[in-house]
Amino acid sequence: MKRDQKPSRPFEITFTFLIGIILGTMCCGCGTMRSGRAWGENAIYPVQWKRIPQAAKDAALDPITWLPLVGAGVIAVGDWDHNISDWATEHTPIFGSKSGAEDYSDVARDVLLAEGFATALLTPSGNEAGEWFWNKARGVAVGAGAVALTDFATSELKDAFDRERPNGNDGSMPSGHSSSAFAGMALANRNLDYIEMNRYTRTGLKTANIALATSVAWARVEGEKHFPTDVLVGAALGNFTTRFIYDAFIGTEPDDRFSFHVEPSLSGGKLFLSWSF
Repeated sequence: MKRDQKPSRPFEITFTFLIGIILGTMCCGCGTMRSGRAWGENAIYPVQWKRIPQAAKDAALDPITWLPLVGAGVIAVGDWDHNISDWATEHTPIFGSKSGAEDYSDVARDVLLAEGFATALLTPSGNEAGEWFWNKARGVAVGAGAVALTDFATSELKDAFDRERPNGNDGSMPSGHSSSAFAGMALANRNLDYIEMNRYTRTGLKTANIALATSVAWARVEGEKHFPTDVLVGAALGNFTTRFIYDAFIGTEPDDRFSFHVEPSLSGGKLFLSWSF
């Protein structure tokens, strides 16, 4: 267990939420996509090596990866880390108290991680029971690998930075809650791309997940557990790692995938929009 993550005190809430999702989706996720492909059918093996560099590039150019890093850089250059942290912990404008912020970050992080795996049950993975189970198992294994790699990278970076927290404890950079929350968000949002639904509904759900992950990051600042740069780096790490592993090893494209990224450059930048049919 990472140093800044203890078992959630309101564990019963998270457990009940997860059981409800699982029971509600046990009969879902059957069938295939319009292309006839099934989610998870090409996950892990055979490895499509040409996907790996493209997945790394797409994950790095995702705004949810590079925007937090830009924000962390701006805060670091302006030397605002301690000022923002002091103001947030003194006023606790969102959660009302440091303990309230800490409790919220535990539950909301767990909800996002639960959603990341629960949405995998809703993806179309085949009509036959054996095929469905095997495809689900491989797809879920990719998601579990992405979360595990995020946790490992977070732990290693904590040791490398060896930064003291605002409350005087160690292990501040990067935030483990933030990296885990954004890993869960990225996993859930990529799964949503494979689930048949109205495009506006999908966009709304994705936006809500991003907002929830962001609230976890802010709660760690307000709870005096991390500085703003800690949670921003954690957010970028969680999103990049999960997006990269997912896109590199799931191996099947959704029917109607919309991708958007901005590629910064010295002369300004480029905006890329694409759809697959």
